[in-house]
Amino acid sequence: MPFLNQNVPQRATKAKPSAAKGGASVGFWEGQKLAKQRANEKRSKTAKIKLAAVCTFTQQLASMLDSGLPLVSALAAIEEQTENPVFRIIIRDVRNDVAAGTSFSEAVAKYPRAFPSLFVSMVEAGEASGSLAGLMGKVATYFENSVRLGKKVKGAMAYPIAVITLAIVLINVLLIFVIPKFAEMYSDFDKELPKFTQWVIGASKLLQSNILYIIVAFVILAWILRRFVATPRGRIAKDKFLAKVPIVGPLIRKVAMARFCRTYAILLRSGVPILRALEIVSKASGNTFVEAGVRDMSRDVSQGGQLSDTIAMLPYFPPTVKHMARAGESTGNVDGMMDKAADFFDNEVNTTVDALTSLMQPIIIVVLGVVVGGIVIAMFLPIFNMASAVG
Repeated sequence: MPFLNQNVPQRATKAKPSAAKGGASVGFWEGQKLAKQRANEKRSKTAKIKLAAVCTFTQQLASMLDSGLPLVSALAAIEEQTENPVFRIIIRDVRNDVAAGTSFSEAVAKYPRAFPSLFVSMVEAGEASGSLAGLMGKVATYFENSVRLGKKVKGAMAYPIAVITLAIVLINVLLIFVIPKFAEMYSDFDKELPKFTQWVIGASKLLQSNILYIIVAFVILAWILRRFVATPRGRIAKDKFLAKVPIVGPLIRKVAMARFCRTYAILLRSGVPILRALEIVSKASGNTFVEAGVRDMSRDVSQGGQLSDTIAMLPYFPPTVKHMARAGESTGNVDGMMDKAADFFDNEVNTTVDALTSLMQPIIIVVLGVVVGGIVIAMFLPIFNMASAVG
C-alpha cells in the first residue's frame, strides 16, 4: 500500500506537463489569431478594395434596402457574409459610425481607397433625395458593367501573355541547356561554323555566363519602371506610349470613353451637379488624357460654356462623344445620350477584343514557330552542310 500511495502523486505530476503543453498550444494559436486581427485592423485604414468586391457589396446593399431593411441591419448582414477580412472590418466600422449617428456618406468617405468617389457621391445624392435604395441599384449596375468590361479586356490579354511567357521560358531553356551540348559537339569541327549558328551559340554563352546579372537587372528595371509609372509624370508617359501602340491604343481609348460616358451619365441622372460630376469623372477615369480633357471641360462650363464645344476641341475624344453631348444638350437629355454613347463604345470594345483574340492566336503561334524553328535550324545547319559536302 505505501508503494501504491507513492505512485499516485507521480501520475498526477506527469499529467501536468501535458495540460501545460495544451494550454501553451492554445495560447499560441490565440496569439496568432489576435496578431492577424490587429494586422487586418491596421490595413483596413489604407487598404485598396477590388472593384468586384465593392460591386458585390453594392448589389447586396441595394437589394436589402429595397426590401425595406434598415441601413444598419443591412450593413450587419453584409458584414457577416463578406469573406475578405479587411473589407469586413471596414464594413463593421462603417456600420458602427452609422449606428452612432454619422451619415452613411461621411462614414464611407473615411475609406477613399475602399469606396470610389463615385460611390460616395451617389450615397450623398441618395441621402439628399431620400432614394438611397434606388441609387444603390444604379451604382451596382454601373460597377457590374465596369467589372464585366475589365474582365473582358483582361481575358483577351491573358492568352497572349501566357503564350509569350511560355515562349520566353522555352527559348531560355534551349539557349541555356540545349545549345551548349551542340556547341560542345561542334568544338571538334575543323571547318568554320555558319554565321547563323555562331550567333546562336554566342547568345547561348552570353546568357549562360550572365544569367544572374540579367535577372537582377530585369528585376531592378521593373521596380524602377513601376515606381516611375506611379508618379504623375510617369502616368503621362505611359498613356502616351500606350496610345501609340497599334490595336492596344485604340482599345484603351474606347475603354476610357465608355467609362467617361457611363460615369458622367449616371452622375447627372442622380442629380449630382455638373462640376462635381466632372470632378468625379476625372478621378474615376484612370487615364491622363481624359483627366486633362475634363479639366478643360470644368473650366469652360464654370465660365458658361457648353460641354460639347469643349469636347469638340479635344483630339483624344472621338466625334461620337461630341455629337452625343450636343444632341443631349439640344434635347435636354444629356444623361440619356451619354448612356447611349457608353453602350456604343462598350460594343466597340467587345468587337475589338474578339477580333484581337482571334488575330493574336495565329500571330503568336507563327512568331513562336519562327523563333524556335530558327534556333533548331541554326543547330542542325552545320550537319546539313557537312552532309552536302560529303555528298
